[in-house]
Amino acid sequence: MADNVYDAIVVGSGISGGWAAKELTEKGLKTLLLDRGRNIEHIKDYVNANKHQWEFPHRGLRTQQMVEDYPVLKRDYPLNETNLDYWVKDKESPYTEIKRFDWFRGYHVGGRSLMWGRQSYRWSDLDFEANAKDGVAVDWPIRYKDIAPWYDYVETFSGISGNKDGLDVLPDGKFLPPMELNCVEKDVAERVKKHFNNTRHIIIGRTANLTQPLQSRVNCQYRNKCWLGCPFGAYFSTQSSTLPAAMKTGKLTLRPFSIVTEIIYDKDTKKAKGVRVLDAETNQTYDYFAKVVFLNASTLNSTWVLLNSAKDVWDGGLGSSSGQLGHNLMDHHFRAGATGTAEGYEDKYYYGRRPNGIYIPRFQNVGNDKRDYLRGFGYQGSASRDGWSRDVAEMSIGGDYKDALGEPGQWSMGINGFGEMLPYHENKVTLDTATKDKWGLPVLAIDCEIKDNEHRMRKDMMSDAKEMLEAAGLKNVHTWDNGYYPGMGIHEMGTARMGHDPKTSVLNKHNQMWDATNVYITDGSCMTSAACVNPSLTYMALTARAVDHAVGELKKQNI
Repeated sequence: MADNVYDAIVVGSGISGGWAAKELTEKGLKTLLLDRGRNIEHIKDYVNANKHQWEFPHRGLRTQQMVEDYPVLKRDYPLNETNLDYWVKDKESPYTEIKRFDWFRGYHVGGRSLMWGRQSYRWSDLDFEANAKDGVAVDWPIRYKDIAPWYDYVETFSGISGNKDGLDVLPDGKFLPPMELNCVEKDVAERVKKHFNNTRHIIIGRTANLTQPLQSRVNCQYRNKCWLGCPFGAYFSTQSSTLPAAMKTGKLTLRPFSIVTEIIYDKDTKKAKGVRVLDAETNQTYDYFAKVVFLNASTLNSTWVLLNSAKDVWDGGLGSSSGQLGHNLMDHHFRAGATGTAEGYEDKYYYGRRPNGIYIPRFQNVGNDKRDYLRGFGYQGSASRDGWSRDVAEMSIGGDYKDALGEPGQWSMGINGFGEMLPYHENKVTLDTATKDKWGLPVLAIDCEIKDNEHRMRKDMMSDAKEMLEAAGLKNVHTWDNGYYPGMGIHEMGTARMGHDPKTSVLNKHNQMWDATNVYITDGSCMTSAACVNPSLTYMALTARAVDHAVGELKKQNI
């Protein structure tokens, strides 16, 4: 086999791409895994993972120079000194904002699997059926029963800790033992459950942090430094989990610094022949060929590749025959909720720095609950005691001050809503050929906003949060809305959706492109709606399922 010929090519090495590489190689396919950024090796390259805050020159915070150099990243928390090299250099990879969109990217092997929030929830039929019931966009071509066994499969391998809560709206999974709620969270959960007649539930978050050793990975050490890379392999990432499994097969070739500029489309066979790669270091162009291509470059980058492919056949690029490519962009809107203080727990504390919090599953438009908007939201949050930084003032000096800061502060609890955003056709991305990136490639133009449905929902995110915290006995409860722009949730979805029909969707029920049947897309771009839960677990399950289908089709010589 020639050096540039493989059985399968995977574009992108984040959560879904890592899974695609693992599954393809374990099924015997010689696979090329491409990533546009540098390689980050497990443990060796986690250079800040064991540093204390005081070991960073600016104590982990941002500098004025960083603010100047990162005009997008500075808009929210990702801009900080501790893992700056995990985030894209904004000026090298610009994009055009027709409307404000905060696009936070990680261009390196592992992608955002190294920085993700790790909350891992299954969808239910409430989510898969929503579009059809509401008459929004198009119907999902799958239901919960189609993906449930694949949720089982990926949870077992990835290591998801959680409690079996028996809630229809949030199906239970194959869980490792759950992390614990602290004393305030337990009491608040019990009071909320009682007050709302068992219609609202506060549970421990279901997270991709190990609570028991798994494979060669060690259980979580409660350091809460996950975004620096974990030397213990205690949270799921490409580096800790799927890449070692793929490498173990001897079937994987990893090529970093490889920007896929297009999928090479064969007009005669109506299939992809392979991909064209621009070497990010040398600017040389290379072609690689394979029987099947998995496009997992993350939502917007996957769509960029499609928009830039087969333009001699379709003006709008590969997958544009439906008129849906680039459209129906979604995110989760958040940054609205409530906070209050808890009294009577002054003699109580908690163990370590738990990298997890509470979760309140969606209860809006469920059962007898009816709202003046479609869909709904869940909450994430936690209870904790104020730390030493609570009282830093220039006039506070001396022994009494030091003694005071040696004692834990006031207990408080906050919950933050995460709401579903509807798939509006007009929320879209297109190619801006007039603007170029560092490599002379056209950039994406993003035109996206939340609308009345989401704005109505945000009011309830605050009022429902206040209602629950007050019902649980918290004091000084106040609501907040810190403002939201699409992209801030870092849950980009849509732009190459699944569907029943090549006239209304880009992908079929197997994540297979209608316009090129040997191309599969299983990252966030495939999503037909957004639900209100963190999406990464669903990408994993869809990826494993799609690889199983692709390999079956290869054996049958259908692709």
